[in-house]
Amino acid sequence: MKQEVSISINGTVYERTIDVRMLLSDFIRHEARLTGTHVGCEHGVCGACTVQLDGEPVRSCIMLAIQAEGHELRTVESLANGVDGELHPLQQAFHETHALQCGYCTAGILMSIEPLVESGEPLDEERVREALSGNLCRCTGYQQIVEAVLLAAARRAEAVE
Repeated sequence: MKQEVSISINGTVYERTIDVRMLLSDFIRHEARLTGTHVGCEHGVCGACTVQLDGEPVRSCIMLAIQAEGHELRTVESLANGVDGELHPLQQAFHETHALQCGYCTAGILMSIEPLVESGEPLDEERVREALSGNLCRCTGYQQIVEAVLLAAARRAEAVE
């Protein structure tokens, strides 16, 4: 069964006729052609497919595309503003602390943790590790990822003051 949908991703509206069973991750990658969102386990366990739905992290591999209609989606492509190659502060912190290796999980981690950093909530290592618990990384020991998040949060706090 097919249905017409209109889905806003990173401020751009994508209107398509899709199978009602199409997963949001497939819509993002194949219909919108945004390839930053990765699909790992296809069961919502690894976190690689995480995007933000109305500002909240969700697993796009276990959500139907039609469920996103009427909501605002953000993918990792929304983080850097594209001006002069400037990275989002969280991406910059990941770069500086060497918080990624193969990078497959990185987009999901960034989209999972960005709302927490932007909230301005005081963060410590325990809170960051708890927030990252839904994202699996097979390459790192998570230490640099935690350091990157704390660095980005500290820089955000300084900028606000």
